[in-house]
Amino acid sequence: MDCIENKTFDELRVGDAASAVRTLSDKDIELFAVLRGNDINPAHREKWYVTDDMLYQVLAPNMWGSALISWVVGTQLPGPGSVYRAQNLHFHEAMKVGDSVKVTVTVTRKDADDYSVTLDCKGVNQHGQRVLSGTAWVVAPTQKICSPPTELPIVYFEEHGSRLKQLVELADSFPAVTAAVVHPVDAVSLEGAIRAAEANLIRPVLVGPVAKVRNAATTAGIAISSYEIIDVPHSHAAAAKAVELAQSGAVQILMKGSLHTDELMAQVVRKDAGLRTERRISHVYVMDVSTYPKLLLITDAAINIEPNLLEKRDIAQNAIDLAHVIGLEQPKVAILSAVETVTPELKATMDAAALCKMADRGQITGGILDGPLAFDNAISKRAANTKGIVSPVAGDADILLVPDLEAGNMLAKQLEYLANAAAAGIVLGARVPIVLTSRADGNLVRMASCALAVLVAEHKRQVLP
Repeated sequence: MDCIENKTFDELRVGDAASAVRTLSDKDIELFAVLRGNDINPAHREKWYVTDDMLYQVLAPNMWGSALISWVVGTQLPGPGSVYRAQNLHFHEAMKVGDSVKVTVTVTRKDADDYSVTLDCKGVNQHGQRVLSGTAWVVAPTQKICSPPTELPIVYFEEHGSRLKQLVELADSFPAVTAAVVHPVDAVSLEGAIRAAEANLIRPVLVGPVAKVRNAATTAGIAISSYEIIDVPHSHAAAAKAVELAQSGAVQILMKGSLHTDELMAQVVRKDAGLRTERRISHVYVMDVSTYPKLLLITDAAINIEPNLLEKRDIAQNAIDLAHVIGLEQPKVAILSAVETVTPELKATMDAAALCKMADRGQITGGILDGPLAFDNAISKRAANTKGIVSPVAGDADILLVPDLEAGNMLAKQLEYLANAAAAGIVLGARVPIVLTSRADGNLVRMASCALAVLVAEHKRQVLP
């Protein structure tokens, strides 16, 4: 549509009509409540309130129907330039989420003294039932207007971490997995593990100084008497023991407690007694960013400082494999750099080009790769279109492969602290998945990270029973 054209007062005829159909959604009701300031009527917000006669469905405020009439008046009849003066409406049937409401306005009278127009207003639902009727009075425009369509702002409805909660629900469909919780001697890390156990995600084996573990339980106000505790003298010994348990098959997950990442990973990557595989070990953030329409995986922001080309190949493959585990059949991988053109002076662009060719030759499988892409081009179709980038990945990335740890760490933390993203994390490429959370992470992030590990462990069990 090039423009929205109105009908002037002189062009209007008695009997002229216009209609529009809108399907009521939960988001319509939420947005209407926000615009009203504080909609406290539970029939408009709470499913528990609505009675049997209302079919247990949340109802629209009646004035939502009035807003539909205003929409038709402002865009169709008379259209741009109209001034809404008054209305007298009756509401006959409740409008429920899922209802498709068709409103029709019809010209019944014109008054040349003040250019006012009387409109008969009707609204029916998808069953043909009358939901509203009445009269509206508007002042019609006297000059022809052809108004270009306005690009409305995108409104985001945020339930913090809702997609991560879905991962927890998905993992809950599988049996609990035995996890070694490494040095859980503070209340936060211990509570996260116990909450995951109570949700039947894991069977925790607490590995650490028993006195400190019990003190942490007292501080957190949780009972741990039903869980196994392996007493070791310090965090270094806890890391070594946990790796030993994973080697023997006694546990299928490692979960970081109150010790430094380097201390745990040093035991994991030991050549003589660690958990190495032929694959490079890497970390993946799984981020729920409210302003992005799906989960966003960022790698590697925690393990590999300045990975070379072959290490980036493994980092990309680890992330693709994780994407498959959480239900993405063909994840889109954006290989990030500062620019979207291959430039010898920027190593990240050269690596990106090489990784794409490696994918073409089957050295990276299961995903669609493109790069180099600047961050804006990777996550915004508008930015990509503005720059003329034609790509199946640009503006729709599932995975962001960062140039180095510093870039990835800053990107992930900016999204977490400035965009209120919820960020679960997991280490892949070892013989068992490793839950690598921060001391600042809350219970949801720890639960979601456990859920990722459970899903990976279950996938390993199905592939290698």
